[in-house]
Amino acid sequence: MYEFRTLKNGARCVVNEIPDRDSISIGIWLNVGARYEPKALGGVSHFLEHLLFKGTKKRSNEDIKEAIEGRGGAMNGFTSEEFTCYLVKVLNRDMDTALDILSDMVLNAKLAPEDIKKERTVIKEEIKLYMDLPNHHVHDLLMELLWPDQPLGRNLAGTAETVSNMKRKDIVRYKERYYNPANIVISASGNLVADEFFASCEKYLNKARPGQKASYKEASEAQVKPKLKVLSKNTEQAHLAIGLRAFGRNDPDRYSLTLLNIILGGNMSSRLFRELREKRGLAYEINTHTKKLNDTGAFLVSAGLDNKNVIRSTELIMKELRKIKEKTVGKDEFERAREFYKGQLLLGLEDTLDQMLWMGEHLSAEGKIPTPQAVVAEIEKIDPDDVKRVAKRVLGDLRLNMAVIGTTDEAEEKRISEVLHI
Repeated sequence: MYEFRTLKNGARCVVNEIPDRDSISIGIWLNVGARYEPKALGGVSHFLEHLLFKGTKKRSNEDIKEAIEGRGGAMNGFTSEEFTCYLVKVLNRDMDTALDILSDMVLNAKLAPEDIKKERTVIKEEIKLYMDLPNHHVHDLLMELLWPDQPLGRNLAGTAETVSNMKRKDIVRYKERYYNPANIVISASGNLVADEFFASCEKYLNKARPGQKASYKEASEAQVKPKLKVLSKNTEQAHLAIGLRAFGRNDPDRYSLTLLNIILGGNMSSRLFRELREKRGLAYEINTHTKKLNDTGAFLVSAGLDNKNVIRSTELIMKELRKIKEKTVGKDEFERAREFYKGQLLLGLEDTLDQMLWMGEHLSAEGKIPTPQAVVAEIEKIDPDDVKRVAKRVLGDLRLNMAVIGTTDEAEEKRISEVLHI
């Protein structure tokens, strides 16, 4: 299913040939993201991602966009805690062109002073935008509680101060340190021939000089009691986020945690959706999800609701979190969750872009790529007792953190603290 090749300079390539598609998706992944940044350079990975689309030594910003969009394709990029990725989706006839442009961006970005000046303003406006969105900003507050005074607890885009103070030499030095073949994975999926793709990778990336693999400081997870952060703000709707630290992406319990997530808040059949929205109409939005990192992770609950419903909703959420630790999930509910997991996994990999993202993230993070069939086989081994055991492992009251943005006064904050047993 997957074909691999390591280039002479150490860059790794992976291909999944899907002949019955018109498209191909290509991503160049860098094993570097926000958690690799020193505090003074908070947001530099994201800043650099912006700048790579502004032009190279031989292509302008317009040249890059027109070369992809003028052929009917699309391009994008994203930055996370542990990765930066530059990607395109094009018709299969344009494979060589797409890889040429992506590799030129990654290896030969111009990083012109005038572009840095413009993007500095753009990014500061982006930071303001997300701070004005309480459903987004509440998660920034939660990350600060989960991982205080360390990179994982900081905003991916940095702060207005760090972005303002970042010099061109800082950005160039950061790129030179991390953008090397030891940290590069090229992932491609769709209607292409593996050997032809590998040949193009060799052609466009062979001049990149070998370097050292990136490293980061492991997360610190000391916590002795629940924590609460309330930002009182005149909003039409309150937003709350609850987080409990979990474990790394390769932990043996990772699939059991995903089933726990589905049962509690992963779909419209979940317990929290039924209890808060369907039965009581307390929230429009209520869901759970997991955050998976190399050495740590988190189980997260988020909700958007009327300000007057924060305390009652918090009580119900806590009741469900404690209940699933004490009582084993029933057979029917468990089977529905497991079938949902399997179905979403397989349906989610039908598109060439999703396949590329699956391969790129796994190869970058783990050095290997599980097949969907192998994952399904692991899911089949899980039973309700595993879910209960993982719930006890993750959902401990002392590990709990909660952030709220809304028109919450001191009395309401005190009551929330009582609900959380702080």
